[in-house]
Amino acid sequence: MSIEIKVPVLPESVAEATIATWHKKPGESVKRDEVLVDIETDKVVLEVSAPDDGVIEEILKDQGSTVGAEEVIAKFKKGGGESAKDDKKEEKKEEKSSKDEDKKSKDEDKKSKSEESSSANLDALSPAVRRLVAEHNLDASKIKATGKDGRLTKEDVENHIKGGDKPAAKSAPAAAPAPAVASGEREERRVPMTRLRQRIAERLLQAQHNAAILTTFNDINMKPVMELRAKYKDQFEKTHGVKLGFMSFFVKAATEALKRYPEVNASIDGNDIVYHGYYDIGVAVSAPRGLVVPVLRDTDRMSMADVEKTIGEMGQKAKNNSLTVEEMTGGTFTISNGGVFGSLMATPIINPPQSAILGMFRTEDRVVAVNGQIVIQPMMYVALSYDHRIIDGRESVGFLKTIKEFIEDPARLLLNV
Repeated sequence: MSIEIKVPVLPESVAEATIATWHKKPGESVKRDEVLVDIETDKVVLEVSAPDDGVIEEILKDQGSTVGAEEVIAKFKKGGGESAKDDKKEEKKEEKSSKDEDKKSKDEDKKSKSEESSSANLDALSPAVRRLVAEHNLDASKIKATGKDGRLTKEDVENHIKGGDKPAAKSAPAAAPAPAVASGEREERRVPMTRLRQRIAERLLQAQHNAAILTTFNDINMKPVMELRAKYKDQFEKTHGVKLGFMSFFVKAATEALKRYPEVNASIDGNDIVYHGYYDIGVAVSAPRGLVVPVLRDTDRMSMADVEKTIGEMGQKAKNNSLTVEEMTGGTFTISNGGVFGSLMATPIINPPQSAILGMFRTEDRVVAVNGQIVIQPMMYVALSYDHRIIDGRESVGFLKTIKEFIEDPARLLLNV
């Protein structure tokens, strides 16, 4: 008896999905809970596992197909995986054997016809032409004939021997379009956008069209944080079981700055401004299927160790395409670290319906003035893109300045001053 493999119940607000990848083929043995297929929505990738040990009898929806919730996409049969697989192998073997015999028979027929044709051609030649063809071991059928009724003349054979008849030379340009090989360097591929990529594109356009986006910049001296991290990173990892990175400093600094500038943590809903009394910060992560933004909840209650652990867990889930919708929805503010890819400066795009996003970039040694002295320091540019409808220049500049002060003097994070 067959078991129907169905699309899982889709997340709220998701109407349809796409078959992303089939991991198993019809007739292939499958163990219970092995992943059969990945189904991609515009928010997450859902995995559908085997209900039992068995075999996929038939795939009803191929990769790239659009499907709805609880739609049947395959038929599954308990047990019999190997036997079904062996049967298919045997069928293919018999089919191949049959094809080989057919091919052999066709080749023999072709050879026989060729020999008959060659014999007929020779019989139709005059004695002089036949002798000339035989002396030079030529194939009469390949010599251009100009005689009456398409007959081959002695002059035709002599011209062919001398090279005067050059059908191969004439056909060479048409048969050897050399630029066609080189055109491989200009190859084009057309690949449909994944649902996740489509959704990302929609949201980015939405942000550009529906918000008055402005970006302000500042730079931060990373030396104090780098020295603090170098001093305590081993003890931090030993105590908390996680490495101390720079993101936890920026998440905590951003949380404190959001408390001081609540407009940056707010959003617009129609004609209303919604002020959020909590701090859910999204951290943009580059995943195999596109950019995703898992959210850290209540960052004001999290320790730096909690932040590092959660970011690590979310990052791993992003790589495995196992983030849930709940882990990526909500969020009152976002941090994007373009520095991990080597970016020196950029203008990040707001993640709707949020009103602002912080961009971090590459740290590099630059000549700066410190206490009246010209020195080389590890500096990082930071950018705040914000919706000017709700956030004014005073708030945006003040917010970024607060981030700078906390990072350049990390003791202030502990003292909350």
